[in-house]
Amino acid sequence: MSNQVSDVKLIINGRRVDGRRLDEMRPLSIKAGLLHKANGSAYVEWGDNKVVAAVYGPRECLPRHDADPYKAKLSVRYVMSPFASKDEHGRSGPNRRSIELSMVLREALSNVVMLELYPNAMIDVFIEVLQASGGTRCAALVAASVALANAGIPMKDLPVAVAAGKIDGEICLDCGKEEDNFGQSDVPIAIAPRNGDILLLQMDGLLTKAEFLKALDYVEKAAPMVRDLQAKALEECYKGAGQE
Repeated sequence: MSNQVSDVKLIINGRRVDGRRLDEMRPLSIKAGLLHKANGSAYVEWGDNKVVAAVYGPRECLPRHDADPYKAKLSVRYVMSPFASKDEHGRSGPNRRSIELSMVLREALSNVVMLELYPNAMIDVFIEVLQASGGTRCAALVAASVALANAGIPMKDLPVAVAAGKIDGEICLDCGKEEDNFGQSDVPIAIAPRNGDILLLQMDGLLTKAEFLKALDYVEKAAPMVRDLQAKALEECYKGAGQE
């Protein structure tokens, strides 16, 4: 993400390089319950992003000295596969970016997961980015929330995440990789659809107040579409289980 004006033209005749309108998301598909060894799982394809999430628990908290007698411990691990991207953060093993995003996603999910129902327990969420093309943290949170629901973990809401950004001086929704690399700003936002609470808000680059409000408006209008796809994925999973 660069704060400088790039020579790369990202908007031509009102359309983005991939043909989308400024307020249009990339294609999104979600599947739930793919990993039978996990308590819950989800797979998300969002544009060229491919993300899988698995949930284990609630189970005994180990080591025991980490246990909380009042609520469960929520652990979130976000990693990017070595083959996911040519960028440096695609190398094997944890790094500064994956550690930061693991913490950010855990904080967002902690606001909706009803951890108080499972004292002295732990819930593990593992997120693996198989292919990266801009907006992986939003895809990761969408996958993680579906995986948690698939595991039967009670939540106050099913979190939704969508990013907005600024490219060629225009606010747009759901930036792709080129837009993320050469745009002026990126704003990933996660919300709880029922009450509109903001669970995650980060900003890379600068926006005016008017630009930020427009970005937030784009995200709020796109959130119900993502929420419907999450619900449909869970419905299809349970419908398939009932037919077995």
